Amino acid sequence: MVDENELPVTKTGTTTVGMVCKDGIVLCSDKRVTSGYLISYKKFEKITQITDKIAVTMAGSASDVQLITRVIRAELRLKKIRTGKEVTVQEAVNLLSNMVYGNIRSMSMIPSISHFIIGGVDNTGFHLYDLSPDGTVTKCDDYVSSGSGSVMAYGVLETLYKNDMTMDDTMKLGAKAINAAVQRDIASGNGIVIYTITKDGVKKAVSKDIAYKIEL
Repeated sequence: MVDENELPVTKTGTTTVGMVCKDGIVLCSDKRVTSGYLISYKKFEKITQITDKIAVTMAGSASDVQLITRVIRAELRLKKIRTGKEVTVQEAVNLLSNMVYGNIRSMSMIPSISHFIIGGVDNTGFHLYDLSPDGTVTKCDDYVSSGSGSVMAYGVLETLYKNDMTMDDTMKLGAKAINAAVQRDIASGNGIVIYTITKDGVKKAVSKDIAYKIEL
């Protein structure tokens, strides 16, 4: 019989950031996917749009976050068709948290680890939530970061974040936070993605790759 404690564990890392500004919400992430010390993919977009006005950042096991985001996107689309109403951010958060809570507590050889930051706008305003791997939901009034590089990102956010920042200034701060993580966290890197959420909905504002090549 194989001891689960002796099985190799695939570890993943990332850096994602969510911030509230006076014009809306800004979500940022790097692009690197790792399996232990191997960089397995360099262009993974860790922010995905789940409705016209709601988007999430993803951290954790790549297979889990991909499956969960596909399911949540379909469920929210069905809910809108059935009710004829726009889905609120709170409804999306509740559904997603239930899925994460159930997955982490299911018996499996490979534990389901997924961490989401959810940003969106509805008829009650702009909202930013942190959804931890155990299903805990935290409402964020300013900023939040997740992933292995979040320690470095928080250092930048704690120092430079202000409540009345414009969308452009907030995007620049997000880029600085991701860059700080990329410089020190081996599981973060290879690029940056930035999404903005305004009263008009979700928009991909930046998607930039960073090449590491030596040319003589």
